[in-house]
Amino acid sequence: MEQADGLPLPVPSTALFTDHYELTMLQAALRAGTAHRRSVFEVFTRRLPEGRRYGVVAGTGRVLDAVENYRFTPPMLDHLREQQVVDEPTLDWLAGHRFSGDISGYPEGEVYFPGSPVLRVEGSFAECVLLETVILSVLNHDSAVAAAASRMAAAAAGRPLVEMGARRTHELAAVAASRAAYVGGFDATSNLAAGFRYGIPTVGTSAHAFTLLHDSERDAFSAQVDSLGTGTTLLVDTYDVTEAVRLAVEVAGPGLGSVRIDSGDLLLVAHRVRQQLDELGARDTRIVVTSDLDEYAIASLAAAPVDSYGVGTQLVTGSGHPTCSMVYKLVARASGDAPDAPLHPVAKKSLGGKLSVGGVKWAARRRDANGEAEAEVVGTGPVPPELAEHRLGVELIRRGRTVGREPLAAARDRHRRAREGLPLSAAQLSRGEPVLPTERRGSP
Repeated sequence: MEQADGLPLPVPSTALFTDHYELTMLQAALRAGTAHRRSVFEVFTRRLPEGRRYGVVAGTGRVLDAVENYRFTPPMLDHLREQQVVDEPTLDWLAGHRFSGDISGYPEGEVYFPGSPVLRVEGSFAECVLLETVILSVLNHDSAVAAAASRMAAAAAGRPLVEMGARRTHELAAVAASRAAYVGGFDATSNLAAGFRYGIPTVGTSAHAFTLLHDSERDAFSAQVDSLGTGTTLLVDTYDVTEAVRLAVEVAGPGLGSVRIDSGDLLLVAHRVRQQLDELGARDTRIVVTSDLDEYAIASLAAAPVDSYGVGTQLVTGSGHPTCSMVYKLVARASGDAPDAPLHPVAKKSLGGKLSVGGVKWAARRRDANGEAEAEVVGTGPVPPELAEHRLGVELIRRGRTVGREPLAAARDRHRRAREGLPLSAAQLSRGEPVLPTERRGSP
């Protein structure tokens, strides 16, 4: 992991970000002699959250960090020994473990659909099975936030969006949410840790407490303008909005940067504030709105004179869908223990709709004559020539070495292009089916 200036950040080991049974499976496989059998796992989701038209892949860069830092330290091994989680031969294996396999998948920011092979992990069963929980925890959280962010960005129609949900989630999840929101189309964050780690622009000025601290609203505005300049954003709904707007322009002058509205009927108040600002000569002063916004509230403000939005709770909780229900399933294994043994498709066939499709898969997005996406094609075996140039997977880790790391801005730009390449109905907020059907080719 790197911070914004390119210097490495110390990252703690991710080895215990896992479930107990991953290690007990490892122990049993080591004893049975099958732990080193070549295996292929895939991450996918059987369905999108209800009403969603597409998913967004986010967290790929954090997955690379997690794999690079998957190391069992001496204190961790001591803990596993004290708790008798696994036996000594397994602890010896863990002590020297380093992932040496291959990982590929959809590049970060790409959209996905039911059945899309979002990530493929290939190596020995032992090294692949250990990564299940940490990979799913990253992708399920980050992709859920990015999908919510994408819907909000579509509703905002080009107006800037600020992520400000740090106080509504776990402190570490808040940083991951800021990153995912940026991939999904947000422009800035209030979270300084996210700015430090990932180079995301940070913004912020003052809360109601700052106004309440002072003897009068005028004193509070004067103090803020004196410190931050006339381009600052003044919060105008602590007491009376009309009086606050008058004071704000009087203190800062017509060059006041912005006013922020955090309560009330935002549509009505925004129109009144815009009219008042114009009458006071502050025609270039922007209006920022906050207050429990989601994609529906943002869409309802499309006709309002609003210049930007700040979103917190609904964004960092996935706007009602805090997970994507991604799963990590073994889809192929070697038919024997020899290094060159051919892969054999395997699949879960349990009841209740929790089936999986065996075989190592490729994915491509078929487009029509106008270049608009019309289907997600997922298959096994040879890729049809007409789809060869439209494949979606990229190499991320090769023989244990990261080869697919990229700047966060690249993922953000990719998502914008991917969303623009979908049918117009992808931007609809009404409930509906995935905007692209998933077609299967050559699956057993």
